[in-house]
Amino acid sequence: MSGLAIAGLVVAGVALLTSFVPIVNNAAFVLALVAAVLAIVGIVKTGAGKRRGRGMAVAGLVIAVLSVVIVLVTQSIYGAAIDSVTDGAQPTNASSSSASQAASSDAASSSASSADYSNMAVGQAVDLDNGLSVSVDKVETGLANYDGSTVTQITVTYKNNGSSNASFNMFDWKASDANGAQRDTTYYDKQENELNSGTLSAGGTVTGTLAFEGDIAKVYYYSSIVQSDSNIAWTLS
Repeated sequence: MSGLAIAGLVVAGVALLTSFVPIVNNAAFVLALVAAVLAIVGIVKTGAGKRRGRGMAVAGLVIAVLSVVIVLVTQSIYGAAIDSVTDGAQPTNASSSSASQAASSDAASSSASSADYSNMAVGQAVDLDNGLSVSVDKVETGLANYDGSTVTQITVTYKNNGSSNASFNMFDWKASDANGAQRDTTYYDKQENELNSGTLSAGGTVTGTLAFEGDIAKVYYYSSIVQSDSNIAWTLS
């Protein structure tokens, strides 16, 4: 019996079993290549008829090739899924927000036609490819906090236009000052209807307020907590 044929089949089997597992399938790819080499040598060695196990060698080669294909396909799928999470939901359309009339129709149509979602006006809603629609409806500046510091409060709205549940969270939002320094939400002792977190059913709507320390110039929406950058923003001035 050809030892190379047996080794090729065993190594190929291990590669196949681990080819579906993220990260681990990097090693499975190497194992599959090793198994393929062993199987090919085993086929050659058994071709003269001096050793048995040609069938195992052929099976090992087939399984090794199959493992390589599975590794490549699964890594492509995993990579696309990771990119989708880190990039977040993408905007598809901007329009006047039904929750507020603060923006003029000229500003709304200008933003929608240019597809520049990073400089929208207060009162505009942006539709996302995950079915959500989000908007900044109102801005209150120069509010005094409990410690005498200045706070800016905004009102935001989520509407789920999709067919499945969608999440909302106060940590979806950040703001930046005139110098571009971004900051998270802050505590405001007089805040009412504060936006928390939860799940929005299909067709549902939720509106809440967010408070940011100091004077802010822009508000950014992040559809994922691991999203590195946002291309959806409202200019407040």
